[in-house]
Amino acid sequence: MSRIDLNLFRVFDAVYRAGSLTQAAAQLHLTQPAISNALARLRAQFGDPLFVRDGRRIAPTPRARAAAPEIAAALQTLRQTLSAPQVFEAASASRRFVIGMRDLLEFALLPRLTQELLRDAPKLQLQSARIERRKIERELAAGALDLSIDVPMPVGEGIVQEALFEEHLCVAMRRDHPLAKRTLGIRQWLGARHVVVSSRRIGQVLEDGVLQREGLRRDIALRCQHYYAACHVVASSDLLLVLPRYYGEWFTAHLPLKLVPLPLAMPSLQVMLYWPRNAEHDPGHAWLRERIRALTARGAPRP
Repeated sequence: MSRIDLNLFRVFDAVYRAGSLTQAAAQLHLTQPAISNALARLRAQFGDPLFVRDGRRIAPTPRARAAAPEIAAALQTLRQTLSAPQVFEAASASRRFVIGMRDLLEFALLPRLTQELLRDAPKLQLQSARIERRKIERELAAGALDLSIDVPMPVGEGIVQEALFEEHLCVAMRRDHPLAKRTLGIRQWLGARHVVVSSRRIGQVLEDGVLQREGLRRDIALRCQHYYAACHVVASSDLLLVLPRYYGEWFTAHLPLKLVPLPLAMPSLQVMLYWPRNAEHDPGHAWLRERIRALTARGAPRP
């Protein structure tokens, strides 16, 4: 340990996240030869190439992938030890927090959370970022994310997860739809045509997986990327849309839509809060987590 330069691990972390010596050098304000020299010293220390050329980028070896989360967590702990205050005064604090979340949660949470921060912590900066689910744990461990709000998923011991709220799905249709004047049953629902929303080009959405297990399927007329577009399509057609109730409630105030219960036995949608374990006792981090808990104590914030 006495021969190890801790700055080498900053280089490792930057190269691992950037996948490029040039970008890592720019982030650390170093020359590319300095980055190359640091990697050479690390390779000697690890007895492994650590990174290999993959086209225009460099890819980590299995040894580097295994070490990366621990190195990122250690660097984050050092940064917090050196810079984090022992007390957090919200009214004067000038920190920046990055929260990973999907657009639906951004829509539900950010307006009220921002309103509270502007009132009680006017110097704080908040950034919402959309992160691929498979990268959430790595981004939290590396300190690139402070928090993430998403569906349940397996995470390692370095990440804390907590149930935040539950929500239910409902069906949206135009207000004067032929099915709007009666109780919507499973036959009527399956007999209609549908809009589905997914960021993926192919693959089932949640309710279609349930239908498949029951040996049922529905007629999907449109697959699009965002509920905003889907709700406008439904408001001017006979198509039906399944969506979280908190999102549908906002649109019923702005579009001629009606919400009815989904006639399909579905589990509630559980939403989790994730954060790095090494931030557990950080006063500012704990303050923001508590604000988010308070806003979601009775479910998703209603618009």
